[in-house]
Amino acid sequence: MKAVVLEKKNELTVREVPDPGRPGEGELRIAPRSVGICGSDVHYVENGRIGKFVVEKPMVLGHEASGVVTEVGPGVEGFAVGDRVAMEPGIPDLSSKASRLGMYNVDPAVRFWATPPVDGCLCEAVVHPADFTYHLPDELSFGEGALLEPMAVAVHAVEKGGVKPGDTVAVSGAGTVGLLTACIALACGAGKVYISDVAVAKLDTAGQIPGLRTVNLQQEVLSQAVADETDGWGADVVLEASGAMSAYKDLWKVGAPGNTTVLVGMPAGEVPVDVVELQSRETQVETVFRYANDYPRAIELAASGRVDLSRFITETFRMEDAVRVFQRAAESRPTDLKLQFDLS
Repeated sequence: MKAVVLEKKNELTVREVPDPGRPGEGELRIAPRSVGICGSDVHYVENGRIGKFVVEKPMVLGHEASGVVTEVGPGVEGFAVGDRVAMEPGIPDLSSKASRLGMYNVDPAVRFWATPPVDGCLCEAVVHPADFTYHLPDELSFGEGALLEPMAVAVHAVEKGGVKPGDTVAVSGAGTVGLLTACIALACGAGKVYISDVAVAKLDTAGQIPGLRTVNLQQEVLSQAVADETDGWGADVVLEASGAMSAYKDLWKVGAPGNTTVLVGMPAGEVPVDVVELQSRETQVETVFRYANDYPRAIELAASGRVDLSRFITETFRMEDAVRVFQRAAESRPTDLKLQFDLS
């Protein structure tokens, strides 16, 4: 079968790879139909590693996916050939302590698509556990189904922030995850939602979403913009979704006394933490690593129409275009939100 393979740092090919075979007990064989490019995919291409995860042998890319069931393994109930599905890409050890505590996302044994040494799903067929496969509602396209993966990150972040009706929320970073986080905060009843970025094109996209107040960081400071409109009080919940190290210069001043600040984006290095600023506000700091038990909520939110995922799909390509598409993704064009592949 064909797949998009990262051979080594800065070397990408579209070639034949071994077929995954028939599904085993509790598994499904699935033909991916839509696969999105994540920043982590691009990072592996450009750097050959993310932290302790190092590309030491050829690896199939891709972890944001939806598809069609082509074979049902023994012991699987509730799925049939032809079902449209979305796939959660992380497979934990369900007997681990982390899994038993409901935190399977931090299970040290988790096998996550396109995280070395595990192959991803930018290919013609995968075998995947039925327990981490979800029916895709008729209301959602395959492209929207692939976006459920970053949406699950956003759902997890908003849950960690404890957003309540009427809250003032500030989101740092207007990329795909930041925009989804802001939209979910609105869906949870937030009264005011601010979103900041340095890219005007991203802010233009955010400005088209009813309820979002954009903050151009080339002209304003997020903490001051929020303070000016809250009588100096600040945001009840702050979500840092950019991963930009520069965001931390102002981050700890955005929240109101007693706020919750959630770290969603992953910075490339060490960032400053103003402990006194945190203490003086009694800020509660939460962190996010992927998600756990959030796919069903993401699906329901998207299917209900409360979050319109279609607005985040910038352009769709064929698998054979992968080399130039990844080159484009590496350029980080501010007008690009989500680039996807159509494998149908």
